[in-house]
Amino acid sequence: MTNYHIPVMLKESIDALQIKPDGIYVDATYGGGGHSKQILAQLTTGKLIAFDRDADAVKNEVGDDNLILVNDNFSQLTKYVKLYRFMKVDGILADFGISSWQIDAAERGFSTRFDAELDMRMDKRSPLSAKDVLNTYDEAALSHLLKEYGDIINGRQLARAIIAYRTVQPFNTTFDLKKALESMASKADHNKFFAKIFQAIRIEVNQELEEIKSFLTQSDEVLNKSGRLVCISYHSLEDRLVKNYMRAGNESGDVEKDFFGNPKAGLKVITRKPLLPTEEEIKLNSRARSAKLRIAEKA
Repeated sequence: MTNYHIPVMLKESIDALQIKPDGIYVDATYGGGGHSKQILAQLTTGKLIAFDRDADAVKNEVGDDNLILVNDNFSQLTKYVKLYRFMKVDGILADFGISSWQIDAAERGFSTRFDAELDMRMDKRSPLSAKDVLNTYDEAALSHLLKEYGDIINGRQLARAIIAYRTVQPFNTTFDLKKALESMASKADHNKFFAKIFQAIRIEVNQELEEIKSFLTQSDEVLNKSGRLVCISYHSLEDRLVKNYMRAGNESGDVEKDFFGNPKAGLKVITRKPLLPTEEEIKLNSRARSAKLRIAEKA
């Protein structure tokens, strides 16, 4: 499991759940099972429902009778909580983003380091791949996703370069993409430039932000009173959604009030500012450096 993915902010996130031995908990992003294993260690008669849409992650299942491992997206949270006849849950943990295994497995097409097929699907059953996005999206759609999901200013210029490249030959591999845009990358920010592009396409392929929005809405519905929602984000798009939802119960962050002037948000924010990984953890696991942990409690 350590080779698959090193769990980020492990102690902080598990402590934040305030686990009861007989409680019902959700690990929305099972991955290598690192967070799940620590939750299970504190359960006696309680249960843990863990989600991961990646079949490779499901192979990491730990042998524990208190674990229910679901090979599906966390946006199906309510469905499975009801399916397993749990009316409510006492805590939910979500470690968003991409696992180390997915990045390092060349054939998955997530990394800029390897010349591999343009896939980027977290769930291989999904019909849309990175190759499909690059070969079929029009200029406006490509420009939009590069700007919105990659924070790329000259998204339209890059979109035109992508279309110009595919008129000569289709995109098949990650290095095709790098070749098409190489002339626009500065030497100083070369790695960061392509990391943003790959991130934007990956988010589109997996509909990551839409899945997070759906998940956050459902988390409020299934949490018990005083149940904890703990989320670890890795870029501003994820963190903004989490922050706004915990604060206001919606993606805009605008607090709505009822007839009597009381806030409608069903969660109480525990962390006014996000918790960050320690310098020691970052030294041991560089991929933790951008992590932000936020905690809220069912009001």
